[in-house]
Amino acid sequence: MVQFEGTATVLGDDVDTDIIFPARYLAVLRPQDQARHLFEPLGEAVREQVMAGGVIAAGWNFGCGSSREHAVTAMLGAGVRLVVAKSFSRIFFRNAVNNGLAVVMNEELAGAVRDGDAVQVDLRAGQARVAGAGHAFPPLPGPVLEILAAGGLWAAKTGMTGANA
Repeated sequence: MVQFEGTATVLGDDVDTDIIFPARYLAVLRPQDQARHLFEPLGEAVREQVMAGGVIAAGWNFGCGSSREHAVTAMLGAGVRLVVAKSFSRIFFRNAVNNGLAVVMNEELAGAVRDGDAVQVDLRAGQARVAGAGHAFPPLPGPVLEILAAGGLWAAKTGMTGANA
């Protein structure tokens, strides 16, 4: 899927993978179970807001720290389908794409989103609407769009998703 909509939860700069998914839960492997610990250091209200809205907007260096995929899979298990940030840790960005989590790196777009805003994004067109206002961003490259549309790298390579693999 290359079009997303939801309600944004806004986070700040340097949100690391221990904030997203604490290391003490690394033995939890099912994304739905991981979701119970998503953003645990920020409190239950943040997790509930993220789960209800499905869109995260963040500042600089989102996903820094450990290279663990759990940070991405916990978000997917919680229903997050899009993260817009001013910048991402390189390994987090790649883990997100590989697992089918849409990520848009654009300073202007991320800066325009306020907590609770309705966000609609078309990754192929490079167009977004935030609280009714239009925004443009460079579309993601074709191969990245193909991976996201397939539901992740595994599905793109094999034609199978985790549910039928």
